[in-house]
Amino acid sequence: MDKFVNIMENDEETLRLDIKTDTKVIERQALWAGLTPGMRIADLGFGSGKTTHCLHRLAQPDGKTVGVDIEKKRIAFAQANYSNEGIEYVCRDLREPISDLGLFDFVWVRFVLEYQRSRCGDILQTIDSVLQPGGIICLIDLDYNCMTHYGIPKRLESALLGTISTLADNADFDPLVGRKLYTYLYDRGYQEIAVEVFPHHLIYGELREIDAFNWTKKIEVAAKNSGYDFAEYGGDYDSFRKEFLESFANPRRFTYSPVICCRGKKPA
Repeated sequence: MDKFVNIMENDEETLRLDIKTDTKVIERQALWAGLTPGMRIADLGFGSGKTTHCLHRLAQPDGKTVGVDIEKKRIAFAQANYSNEGIEYVCRDLREPISDLGLFDFVWVRFVLEYQRSRCGDILQTIDSVLQPGGIICLIDLDYNCMTHYGIPKRLESALLGTISTLADNADFDPLVGRKLYTYLYDRGYQEIAVEVFPHHLIYGELREIDAFNWTKKIEVAAKNSGYDFAEYGGDYDSFRKEFLESFANPRRFTYSPVICCRGKKPA
């Protein structure tokens, strides 16, 4: 199997994931999906471990949680910062079988499929293999990911869209995966499917420090390494970066991306 490549991977990626994770949002989404105490949970592609720890807390008393991620550095971070009795962190590739981890009552997959456009089928097969009959799956991902801005220069908007298109072509990135989640579950025969849509990126007015850091890393890592030619800036990435940071810091700018949450039950 080809090597997994995360378009956002860099030395600060685990920190970025940790900072941008809002546990109140996680709680609301997990309870909506049907997480209850006593469940055995799989958090697939857990990031920093903050989400895993939050899900585990909601499953008490008697809940058990396994966090799965492909990056060893994130395993180490989670073990150092989000360890608790009943939580286990394991390093695995979700495109390969993980049935040896046992069966789960609740499987959580948040912001994973967007990086695996051509491999979604493999990952969903992996999920099917570890979900109990009658168990709950919750898929969460963005739609129009990083694509919707207003109040920024036209050439900047063009370059941003060009970058996303290039990542889709070259890095298996899917900026429109959110709209596909319902059909993924429907086609696999899941029952009691429900969908909710919430704002995820909702940025206007004065720029918060957390949004500044998150988006700066997107530009400095994914955009820079995308392979896009930045023709709007004469091929000069640094000019693109400078205009993005200036425009994004302007309080008249408006940025929005919806997050789509889709839950379903595996047929008994």
